[in-house]
Amino acid sequence: MSLAERHLMSIGDALEILKPEFPDLTISKLRFLENEGLVEPQRTGSGYRKYSHADIQRLRYILAMQRDQYLPLRVIKEHLDALDRGLDYSKGSTSTLSVVDGLPNPNEFISSTAVRLNRAELLENAMTDEAFLLTVIEYGLIESNKDYFSVEDVEILKASLALAEFGIEPRHLRQFKIAADREVSLVEQVTNPIKRSKEASADQVAQEKAREIAALCTALHIALVRTGLGKLL
Repeated sequence: MSLAERHLMSIGDALEILKPEFPDLTISKLRFLENEGLVEPQRTGSGYRKYSHADIQRLRYILAMQRDQYLPLRVIKEHLDALDRGLDYSKGSTSTLSVVDGLPNPNEFISSTAVRLNRAELLENAMTDEAFLLTVIEYGLIESNKDYFSVEDVEILKASLALAEFGIEPRHLRQFKIAADREVSLVEQVTNPIKRSKEASADQVAQEKAREIAALCTALHIALVRTGLGKLL
């Protein structure tokens, strides 16, 4: 056995090294990152994964980018490809990477299910009253007959209230809800086949894809509005 081979690590060893820094890391996540093509550990004749120190560093970079900068795997892969080619993406080596980095944070599309507000708490956080809430509910921006409300409901109510100050009333905002529902439908078309697969990481892959698509849809919306404003102003 060569010196290099003696320094290779099993997937369990890799997990043990990285877990103190990334407590939520699992063996399934390591396999998922390999399946996505972000890291390529060597394989023994029996098919066991063997990680080098370079692989560990690569994994540490990937996991840190996800945790600290909330980058989607697609963007991280482009960063890694750039680094592999000797490019410094952080200094704007390519216009493609800098544009991609400008996408909305995909993790912003994770629903805040941990927070549940009652009706009084919703109104207090949004700094509005029952009458305005009922109007927003009437036009479908917030679901009716809810016992508890989410952080997203607070954001919807606050935005609707701020727009009302410009004369843009909740009845004018119905199209936003319709557009959002259509975007969610597009995400569903992509992710449903993934979730139906028998892969162990199917749900995780579906979540990653859903957030990336949502970020891209939002980026497209922003670009279209900017284009329209450019013609208007």
